[in-house]
Amino acid sequence: MLRKFLLAGLAGAAVSLTSYAAFAADVVLKLHHFLPPQATIPSKVLTPWAEKIKADSGGRLQVEIYPAMQLGGKPGEIVDQVKDGVVDLGWTLIGYTPGRFPKSEAFELPFMVTTGEATSLAFNDYYEKHLKDEFKDFHVLAVHTHGPGLLHTIAAKPIKSLSDMNGLKLRGTSKVVNQMLEAMGASAVGMPVTTVPESLSKSVIDGTVVPWEVTPSIKIAELAPNHTGFSGKTGLYTAAFVFAMNKDSYDALPADLKKVLDDNSGAALAAKFGAAMDAGDVRGKELADKAGNKTYILDEAETARWKAIGDKVTQKWVAEMDGKGLNGTALYKDAVSMIAAHSK
Repeated sequence: MLRKFLLAGLAGAAVSLTSYAAFAADVVLKLHHFLPPQATIPSKVLTPWAEKIKADSGGRLQVEIYPAMQLGGKPGEIVDQVKDGVVDLGWTLIGYTPGRFPKSEAFELPFMVTTGEATSLAFNDYYEKHLKDEFKDFHVLAVHTHGPGLLHTIAAKPIKSLSDMNGLKLRGTSKVVNQMLEAMGASAVGMPVTTVPESLSKSVIDGTVVPWEVTPSIKIAELAPNHTGFSGKTGLYTAAFVFAMNKDSYDALPADLKKVLDDNSGAALAAKFGAAMDAGDVRGKELADKAGNKTYILDEAETARWKAIGDKVTQKWVAEMDGKGLNGTALYKDAVSMIAAHSK
């Protein structure tokens, strides 16, 4: 009886170990980002992407997601966390590290963006042609943008014309966007999007630039009930994002697991990011309308006044790139033509 009991126990242990082996991942990758898990990109792109990586690898490759800077640091530090191997994967706003990836700024210039998906696909093309040297310290899985960015201000300070910008304290997303806000008469305040709700509630700022997509997760409809958009096919601005992997983490993978990542990277992934942003824009606008907020779409004549100032910001950026030996004119023309090609 004792022998049978021991044999049964060993058999049971063997089954348990076999079951564990069937489900245990060979490699676990840590993915760090700065938004809450319910925000558009974490919920609609990063989580489904991680689930697909696990499924495509037969459970051998697993991605653990750490939202809202759970692993420490500030949003602007994610790129170095990835580069230095503190985390394996990171998704972040390129503009949180001003001046570090200067050629990527072409997509943040005023009145460039059409839709999130089209502009993300264009940004992927631009990365392939112009940005690989800037991101040589990373294994880039995808780059993308959000949809048309617009202005959101507190109840007492709606923006109905360019003159309404004078003296406003507005949160910007990047060096280029801050320069644009300053040129348009506002005082630009740089800060991560996660700090916007508190800054609005404490009157540190009068408003912010963000796309509709992110407004629900940072309570913009409640805190900044005036929204200002523009006539035409292009929005005021967009922000550039990167989804990157530590090079050593990628290089250490066996060939078949590298292929799983490769098959879930690049243009197709950029399109998913952009499409999720576009869908999020629709939801964000619907919630603002439901809350009874005011949305002002500036007419063509007024929009032209803003574009004229935006053109000066662009010319300044081109000159800055030329001064660095980066051929700003060619970079800008390529960005414009690539966006146009994907926006037809």
